[in-house]
Amino acid sequence: DEMSRRLESRIPESQTRVELIETAYYEAKRAGLEPALVLGLMQVESNFRKYAISAAGARGLMQVMPFWTRSIGDNDVRKLFHLQSNLRYGCTILRHYLDMEGGNLYLALGRYNGSRGQPQYPNAVLAAWKRWQYQEPGTMTVSAPAEGGPRAKALPEVPARNPFSPLRIAGGS
Repeated sequence: DEMSRRLESRIPESQTRVELIETAYYEAKRAGLEPALVLGLMQVESNFRKYAISAAGARGLMQVMPFWTRSIGDNDVRKLFHLQSNLRYGCTILRHYLDMEGGNLYLALGRYNGSRGQPQYPNAVLAAWKRWQYQEPGTMTVSAPAEGGPRAKALPEVPARNPFSPLRIAGGS
């Protein structure tokens, strides 16, 4: 519900928002990515516009270049405007670049955008990623206690109710 509310100003139709969130979660998890990262990337790339086309020809929510349909797909460029196909391509490509860069997200994001070595794009995605991270309502952020002072406890995260939970992603539930 919270993630849907966050997207409401960009995507007014409720069912479309829920489908996007569920698909982003599924495809991100399938590729071993954090869903909030994928949402941040979509925000920067297309501002959540399903039919966005860049000046370079990249298409859809994750701004996938058409040559990828020949490289890792079935050569059907029209699928880049299909929600699950676009997210599958985008997540697969980002995973490929992460593997290529030995897990260095900064360099992988640069490759994804074609701006490797330039800080603007990776920094924009990383900032957007932080805005999309989900925090379970009622959880506390705990700072380190003063030396010898009492320790505050954070409320436990409830992975079953939180589709963007790092515990849920890591645990596969």
